[in-house]
Amino acid sequence: MSKGSYFFLKKFMEIEAHEVKATAASFLFVFILMASYYIMHPARDAIASDWSDGEVSLLWTISFVASFGIVALYGYVISNVRFHYALPAVYSFFAASFLLFYLYFHFSSDRTFVDKVFYVWLSVFSLFHVSVFWSFMSDIFSKAQAKRLFDTIAAGASAGAIVGPSIPTLLASNVGADTLLLFSAILLIVPVFLIMYLNKLKHTELHNDSVHADLSPVKIGGNMFSGFKLFLTSPFLLAIAAFIFLYTAIDAFVYFEQKNLLAGYDRTTRTQILGGIDWITNVLTFSLAFFVTSRMVQKAGMGLTLASLPLLMVVAFLVLAAAPMVLVLVVLQVVRRSGNYSIVRPAREMLFTEVDRESRFKAKPVIDIVVYRGGNMVSGWLFAGLTTGLGLGVVGMALVGTVIAAIWCACGLYLGKYFEASNKSQDINQKLLDEQIHNQV
Repeated sequence: MSKGSYFFLKKFMEIEAHEVKATAASFLFVFILMASYYIMHPARDAIASDWSDGEVSLLWTISFVASFGIVALYGYVISNVRFHYALPAVYSFFAASFLLFYLYFHFSSDRTFVDKVFYVWLSVFSLFHVSVFWSFMSDIFSKAQAKRLFDTIAAGASAGAIVGPSIPTLLASNVGADTLLLFSAILLIVPVFLIMYLNKLKHTELHNDSVHADLSPVKIGGNMFSGFKLFLTSPFLLAIAAFIFLYTAIDAFVYFEQKNLLAGYDRTTRTQILGGIDWITNVLTFSLAFFVTSRMVQKAGMGLTLASLPLLMVVAFLVLAAAPMVLVLVVLQVVRRSGNYSIVRPAREMLFTEVDRESRFKAKPVIDIVVYRGGNMVSGWLFAGLTTGLGLGVVGMALVGTVIAAIWCACGLYLGKYFEASNKSQDINQKLLDEQIHNQV
């Protein structure tokens, strides 16, 4: 990279010259992951409007069980397969699965059952592929680099999420939705090569050998259930799980209201509407991720950064309770999703720089997948019970959402306080060590 290009980048982000290649490769990595997912996402959610709240809640329950099984299998792979092969195998596995869906849809006329299988499987994929990616990132970059660079890398996810939904919008009528599945499967092979490239850059460009995370032929130890044990015995990881669980409760409320409002449209129209919401959300996310998140963490602190979106949700739900209109719900959805992707998610991933390597690769998927899908399951049945059982309308559910968002805000403040205290302690220890070395010299 030329000096002029580097100085241009320096104006917009806090990045050093030796970090540019790794940051760019990581940006491309998550761009491909999210583009492949968002090619399929609008079609999946369009299908859901054909089903009742009870059917969707049941599918969320199945997604939770499937997620539990996949995480246990992943724990086995990490424990028993050389790490040199484990991560590439994850993405190759999902690529092969979507290829199989393509072949079935292409040759079969009865799709009723497989539509639901595809809905569940894409739900698992939507969390797992990103969780594994961020585990890898937290082992490639140091803590200091994570604070400065994770927001820029996360912008790659936003860029992929902008491009992804535009592809079915432009090409579905010409090549067919089934062919788009094949396209996603092919895209998921690219990360296999990026993993190897990033591991090389970690040593040659970043000089992060002390991070002790590479693709050398070693195993991570433990057993397939180690991640669950690590998660249940760590107050810090339990707090992160609580933060994510509360987010899923908010997510369920907005999702079910959106599903029911779109029930009167056909699948093609729903797909176009949802694709438009995806596009607007991710354009906003992309802008925020580049210019806001890292500066917000460093200037406002981790606590306020994590609590910012929950606080906005408190306000948004109160507005919805006062004015229960479709437009307000759409704005709430855009704010919730863009705030999560651009600010809360990158900040949340920084929290995992505080845990050891085994926790990153074993306990983190438990939180990101099992806890998330478990939260979906519980929240889905709770929503169905409050609306169908007790007859609560939009106003009543908005007030319930306000209470949940307030608790979510408090949880974010707690996590931020823990993170900042830990970093302060590490800084003090590093300063003492530097002084000892200086005195010896």
